[in-house]
Amino acid sequence: MTNFSDMLTKAKAMQEKMKDAQEQIKKIEVEGVSGGDLVKVLLTGDYELKSIEISELAKQEDQSVINDLIIAAYNNAKEKLKKKSAEELSKVTGGLNLPLDFKLPF
Repeated sequence: MTNFSDMLTKAKAMQEKMKDAQEQIKKIEVEGVSGGDLVKVLLTGDYELKSIEISELAKQEDQSVINDLIIAAYNNAKEKLKKKSAEELSKVTGGLNLPLDFKLPF
């Protein structure tokens, strides 16, 4: 039974580390850019959009172009956030590729 008990203890420790990693990920902020810095967005680790900066040059563009630049900047930030989140989780899991919302069954 000691073996099972050790596994259970290690699993609980891993669960705590995952909770800590998830909290750290929420604190991450990444900047996404598009159009050669015409539009910049700031995104938090829980995918909250904190700010949008549109340059004066971009403001001269048609509204549909501005919309596309905002979407592209958001997508750029989202990709950066995915990479940073994966790096944080990798520190905890020792390289196992677990999803961010992974939960142990206890």
